[in-house]
Amino acid sequence: MIDFQESVLFKLEPIAVDQMLKPISNFLLEDETVLAVFKTVRDQLVFTSKRIIAANVQGLTGKKVDYTSIPYSKIQTFSVESSGTLERDCEIEIYISSIGKIRFEIRGNFDVIAFNKVISKYVLA
Repeated sequence: MIDFQESVLFKLEPIAVDQMLKPISNFLLEDETVLAVFKTVRDQLVFTSKRIIAANVQGLTGKKVDYTSIPYSKIQTFSVESSGTLERDCEIEIYISSIGKIRFEIRGNFDVIAFNKVISKYVLA
């Protein structure tokens, strides 16, 4: 699902950090912390204190996984769209020179306004 070459909108649900795919922990640097984790049916998106890590689970068995890291320093612009009165979904858009625009729709209860402050701390540093 998280194939940046094929799609422009990724529908995600927030999940607890302890539900993050175990191999992602091996990618983290000593001073890197997990800020938020989201999932599709099989794939995951992890926002850390240094980057965004996308885990694209492939194949029928799901044993093959493509991991893509997007450092915050490569993000040129980003925006958030809060949920409305009748809908609970919100959106995050990021623009990266090598990829283009990526849109993430987050379903369910998620405070995207507070998350905007967290991401701003790292993107604007």
